[in-house]
Amino acid sequence: MKPDCLSVKQNSFPHGRLNKITDVKGVLVGHSTIDKENSKTGVTVIMPSDKNIFAHKLTAAVHVINGYGKTSGLMQIEELGILESPIALTNTLNVGLVQDALIGYMLEKSAEEGIEIKSINTVVGECNDSRINDISKRACKESNLLEAIRDAESDFAEGAVGAGRGTICHGLKGGIGSSSRIIDVNGHSFTLGVLVQSNYGKLEELNINGQDIGAEIEKLIQKDETAETGSIMIIAATDAPLSSRQLKRVLKRSQNGLARLGSITGSGSGEVVIGFSTANAVNIKDDSLVRTASELNENYINLFFKAMCEAVEEAVLHSLLASDEDTALDGKKIHSLKEFTNLLKNPSGHGLL
Repeated sequence: MKPDCLSVKQNSFPHGRLNKITDVKGVLVGHSTIDKENSKTGVTVIMPSDKNIFAHKLTAAVHVINGYGKTSGLMQIEELGILESPIALTNTLNVGLVQDALIGYMLEKSAEEGIEIKSINTVVGECNDSRINDISKRACKESNLLEAIRDAESDFAEGAVGAGRGTICHGLKGGIGSSSRIIDVNGHSFTLGVLVQSNYGKLEELNINGQDIGAEIEKLIQKDETAETGSIMIIAATDAPLSSRQLKRVLKRSQNGLARLGSITGSGSGEVVIGFSTANAVNIKDDSLVRTASELNENYINLFFKAMCEAVEEAVLHSLLASDEDTALDGKKIHSLKEFTNLLKNPSGHGLL
């Protein structure tokens, strides 16, 4: 359920109907959650279109804020500016297994449609959830990827589900979070949606709407001396006709949203942003010598920069507020931000509570 008790301060744009990445038409999200004694992990899948995306490729871009990560499929997106598979998220040691399962799924789906695949760039992102999950068990299997795809819907769960089951963000229980913004440009309405798998940051650095809430929480609980070695995966979708170059510019602004929350982008943190546009899909059967595509006038790009900042900030907050307290493998309690909402102040009628 959407944690409506919190939003970012002084939003510049309204959010979509669900305030999720799936407010972008055609986008669906599904989870497969593993919740056993020492295996607390899973798979989350972002389905960019209701069509076979290999046959209807989408404009895409990537931006690596800090490259301490094991994500697969970024190189070809960087080179060609297209996305041709769903995007799967999981834990660090399951990237290969999930990628193999995703290849199998795309081969089978395409064969059913009479499409032969001899090469495909499948995209899998990861966060290291080894503080809560015994990651060496590599618990995610092909069945989990397929379950996440079958589970894909518009009104998906947030918090400690799917790939967010075992994550920790700013020293608190992290997870999957999402948000969206509606951008009106000269009578045209566009949607920008974001999904995060949050697993980064120190508690002492957490800032919400200008309030050093992390430092205040640390006064009430045992200080966590763990080094900042987490990660965050950020997936952005839009129906605006952005080129790959424009998308990359928008993705770069996600770091501003993280900075608002207090992130310093630690050396051991893998922070990767992947974005796609559902406009200008290219059918592989189109063998035209010259293809035409619409592109947003660059004079309006700042609106998307600002929307990206807001959506990323809010998506991370939703991942925190949708997650309950948990226990690490070493027995240490992982607190939830929900335990400390009484500390959050309402800034001049905007935002919190």
